Amino acid sequence: MRGLETLAGRTRRTFLRQGLGLGAIALASIEAAGAQGEQTAVGPLVPKAPPRPARAKRVLYLSMSGAPPQHDMFDPKPRLDELNGTDCPESLFEGKRLAFIKGRPKLLGSPHASSVVDPLGARVTDLLPGFREFASDVCLVRSMHTDQFNHAPAEMLLYTGNQTVGKPSIGSWATWGLGSLNQDLPGFVVLVSGGSDPTGGKSLWSSGFLPSEHQGVRLRSSGEPVLYVSDPAGLKRPMRRRMLDALRRLNEADAARHGDPETAARIAQYELAYRMQIAVPEVTDLTRETPETLRRYGATPGDGSFASNCLLARNLLSAGVRFVQLYDWGWDIHGTGSGDDLLTKFPQKCAETDRPIAALMRDLKESGLLEDTLVVWGGEFGRTPMLEARGGSTFLGRDHHPDCFSIWMAGGGVKGGHVHGETDDLGSAVGRDPVSVRDLQATILHLLGFDPERLRFPFQGLQQRLIGPEAGPRVVEEILA
Repeated sequence: MRGLETLAGRTRRTFLRQGLGLGAIALASIEAAGAQGEQTAVGPLVPKAPPRPARAKRVLYLSMSGAPPQHDMFDPKPRLDELNGTDCPESLFEGKRLAFIKGRPKLLGSPHASSVVDPLGARVTDLLPGFREFASDVCLVRSMHTDQFNHAPAEMLLYTGNQTVGKPSIGSWATWGLGSLNQDLPGFVVLVSGGSDPTGGKSLWSSGFLPSEHQGVRLRSSGEPVLYVSDPAGLKRPMRRRMLDALRRLNEADAARHGDPETAARIAQYELAYRMQIAVPEVTDLTRETPETLRRYGATPGDGSFASNCLLARNLLSAGVRFVQLYDWGWDIHGTGSGDDLLTKFPQKCAETDRPIAALMRDLKESGLLEDTLVVWGGEFGRTPMLEARGGSTFLGRDHHPDCFSIWMAGGGVKGGHVHGETDDLGSAVGRDPVSVRDLQATILHLLGFDPERLRFPFQGLQQRLIGPEAGPRVVEEILA
């Protein structure tokens, strides 16, 4: 009883300062707001110096949801083209876990031409003319591999470090460790295009067991950028401020009673939402862009396209958002019909993404942001060198394939004009310099200034890590500038 009386005798401010780390930070920040009535940044998102020298300050992750076919993009195989339509060697499918292929499949060469991109000295599909404009800044990794062959588990593993739900995304780890560069905007922003959420859903940008203010904030490129952030009709901003002040006092009292760190996170989120009411529209209003800029990106304000999201990403990165992730659905090229085949849908996806990415890369480079912005492009796994032909379909498509796939990286400390790794003659397995999903995660963390082995958070009695509990993941030093 005496202990309870002692606790009750403390003031809320004393409790928050002495007994609740996040609360202490939040309260100190709020007290420093001054006499203007506006709230300043709360502690958890204040910029922090990385523990090690960093090459990248921010990350742009271009997630091609559905898994692009590497044979038809960044890893063409002349030998596979020669053997197109012939029976697949048993070694390529016997004992393999395939999602949809049944029986003995046929090998499938690419129906699209490719040519050598000079800065890389490597063949790339001719469907990506814009890629050639910035290839000298690109490190092409052709030897990625994963152990998941279905979309949701593979995306979860790639972006959260675990194939099941409940773990923090890599963007959440970044903001937890580094904070945000702009206190009026979220540190981690997600944009989605392609007509569907990624298969892994909102768990891909979850904060998991990390404090909830590090969760990714999904912005919309049409309509209100963030739902429910705007004030209701008839509610003026001064009234909104008074309401938030009253709510803050209630949350402080709740924190004093229960000592839940999430209460401090709630205070921080309400204050961030208040600041976002002004900052977000300024950054996301594409009607302010010049006609020339819209033309270069192929963007139309409010259309929700990947092109518009690329332009929004440029603005967000320029404004100081730490981690921006674009998910673009539609790369699941199975060949069950014209909506997911190599002859119709695949060229459409290339055209939709190539032009805006080239414009975005140009703007990042000309502004100097590319130097300390790490750009990553890729899907969750690869595609088979065999024709899927599900249910006897005559459309061209490829099945899921975890054994090898391609990604590219640029800026932020990676080696430009470089190709890392290779696959065998048929593009079925990694032949040299393998890079696992966890190796990629470790390398991204390293470039942000973390020791991937030591970036940990205590949860459920374990020291949780993005790169998993086991030894083995490594920083891919060979791709670093």
